[in-house]
Amino acid sequence: MIPEIGQFALTLALGFALVQSILPILGSARGNSLWMRSAYATSLAQVVFTMIAFAALMRSFVVSDFTVLNVVENSHSLKPLLFKIAGTWGSHEGSLLLWVLILTVFGAGVSVFGTNISAGLRARTLSVQAWISVGFFSFMLFTSNPFERVFPPPTDGQDLNPLLQDVGLAIHPPLLYIGYVGFSIVFSFAVAALIEGRVDAAWARWVRPWTLAAWMSLTAGIALGSWWAYYELGWGGWWFWDPVENVSFMPWLLGTALLHSAIVTEKRGAFKSWTILLAILTFSLSLLGTFIVRSGLLTSVHAFAVDPERGVYILWLLGISIGGSLTLYAWRAPALDAGGLFRPVSREAGLLLNNLLLATATGTVLFGTLYPLFVEAISGERLSVGPPFFNAAFIPMMLPLVFAMALGPFLSWKRADLAGVLQRLKFVAILSGLATLTIWYLTEGGPALAYLSIAIAIWMLLATLQEWAGRIRLGDVTFRESFRRARNLPRASHGMTLAHAGLAIAILGFVGSSAWKSEQIVFVTPGTEVAIAGFDVRFEGVERVVGPNYVANRGTLTVELDGEYVTTLNPERRSYPVSQYSTTESAIRSNMAGDLYASLAEAANAQAEARGAWTLRILYEPLVNFIWIGSAMLVLGGGLSLSDRRLRVGAPKRASRSIPAATPAE
Repeated sequence: MIPEIGQFALTLALGFALVQSILPILGSARGNSLWMRSAYATSLAQVVFTMIAFAALMRSFVVSDFTVLNVVENSHSLKPLLFKIAGTWGSHEGSLLLWVLILTVFGAGVSVFGTNISAGLRARTLSVQAWISVGFFSFMLFTSNPFERVFPPPTDGQDLNPLLQDVGLAIHPPLLYIGYVGFSIVFSFAVAALIEGRVDAAWARWVRPWTLAAWMSLTAGIALGSWWAYYELGWGGWWFWDPVENVSFMPWLLGTALLHSAIVTEKRGAFKSWTILLAILTFSLSLLGTFIVRSGLLTSVHAFAVDPERGVYILWLLGISIGGSLTLYAWRAPALDAGGLFRPVSREAGLLLNNLLLATATGTVLFGTLYPLFVEAISGERLSVGPPFFNAAFIPMMLPLVFAMALGPFLSWKRADLAGVLQRLKFVAILSGLATLTIWYLTEGGPALAYLSIAIAIWMLLATLQEWAGRIRLGDVTFRESFRRARNLPRASHGMTLAHAGLAIAILGFVGSSAWKSEQIVFVTPGTEVAIAGFDVRFEGVERVVGPNYVANRGTLTVELDGEYVTTLNPERRSYPVSQYSTTESAIRSNMAGDLYASLAEAANAQAEARGAWTLRILYEPLVNFIWIGSAMLVLGGGLSLSDRRLRVGAPKRASRSIPAATPAE
């Protein structure tokens, strides 16, 4: 009965989405305020009924209702409660339900919190958002019903993929979806503005908090997924340029460009057309990621390998959404006012360079991701485009961007004195060079690109701190006065400083853990000793342990440094009897200098296991924790900016002036 209630609730939500997709936008065209206000009720109704459906599915997982096919395929009665709950979004159908729930929440958020948005723009925005909802509600109900029954029900389920039975993976998908779907409301704002024919500072002010919220969540989701891959998959890497990793990274890159472009539109009235295009493309890449993950084009631990016919449905949605919005953009964008003028050396020019480099980098990642799929579709030949290509093509574009990011906050609007800015940063340049030389002295060789990357990261970190110190006049006035100035600075200024510094620190982690990583893969028996990065690691043996829904071989490693005991590591090799799946559980000794990382592979054969012989992977990754620290600073910086009163209050209402929907932009 509960699953049927959930399915009926989804059907009602689709009905309200259909009404919202038509009535408010007609009302805005005819000046009918009652029709425009109907979006408030329909958006809230969508949220309520989608929540009912989601709660019904979660309840089916919690109580192990094996009359529901989705529960049978993705749960088991012995699975811990947390992972039963996470199983709600651990499948294609469940994750799609979470997607539409977040989609409706963002729409309702504009209804509830967008009271200072002009009635016409809000009505059009919510109608566009409902168009997206209609597409995904219909996709779910017609091809991916999460409440499909199975009779007779089996005695137990098939269990969730053991790799996904992890706290990190319980949180990672919702964060990613909030990021993906968060950009949908920015897309809706952009399409509504094109229909209305008006983009101004007020529009940019309304768009910024939604963009920032989506960007924050996507940042957190990508970082958490990278951390999970690092400690769970057993190979010691945090990024592999997997196609499904790439489809989350591309919206992040364009979302970062969009965030900065909207600032220029708000502050200077420039980049209007560019901001609209970025809003369309960012969400389009989110939809493209949905197609790649759910179409059956590829198989990955991240992907839902499903019936390709579902991919055809998503492909139609993709074509209508992207094709329709870009056609509208091509028609309306040329009439948009170009906005404020600026010199080649100015803050606007710096942000334009930022956007161009991020867009080019996104295109490079897109090419590397899709090219093998196109080749296989046309010729049947399987190609692999992996880290060598992406590292060689992507990193050289990012280094100038990071270098310029250090200069950007020092540049003034309209025109700036580049020589004066460089003069102010002379001491920062000297310190960056000395720090890089120190690292070169302490390390025993390494790629020249690694030292250049370290130098630019330190340059950006120190320049960011100097800019913040200059704002509060640290050292020029008393500490009490500097503290007062820091308290009075807008939170967005502190957020920018924290985010830019976080990126610099994350780059230190990227470079350190890649350029100076030590790794050994050895065949060990009890008593075997391995020396790595100054540590002496002794393999003591393996014992059998039993978990709630798995059995494991747990290794014991004693770690010493200069003859002194440091720690004991216990890597595991787990087997899940229900799913007939094995996972590697790494053991990590972490500190700020780096991680000592150990993972246990399968024994070569039964005889090797009987005498305690195993394959052991041991790595030392310098500065790897700087990646997580820097990522956390990026998210916190975004949160601090989002809490700025100027964004929470929003833009003042536009002067009342009706603009026909078909009138060209000013």
